[in-house]
Amino acid sequence: MKLREIAHSRTGDKGNISNISLIAYKAEDYEVIKNKVTTNKVKEWFKDIVHGEVLRYELPNIGALNFVMYDALGGGVTRSLSLDMHGKSLSSILLDMDI
Repeated sequence: MKLREIAHSRTGDKGNISNISLIAYKAEDYEVIKNKVTTNKVKEWFKDIVHGEVLRYELPNIGALNFVMYDALGGGVTRSLSLDMHGKSLSSILLDMDI
């Protein structure tokens, strides 16, 4: 199943760091997401984009995970040659992951 079937996502950025939240639609799906969407899997999923560390923060009270990805925006908003300098489309890319 695609991650988008049980969760939605939002992104943010600061410099060359991208931040992706992953929020379960239903409380019972949080554990599935927590177990299947690891930092290693996210790092591998974004291997062509993210060149730094990936950290994961768990927010069980709201059924969410927050991934902070370093060296992820081609040098940052003011330096990137990417069409999506802020990395807003990264949330859609994450939701396309098979779990």
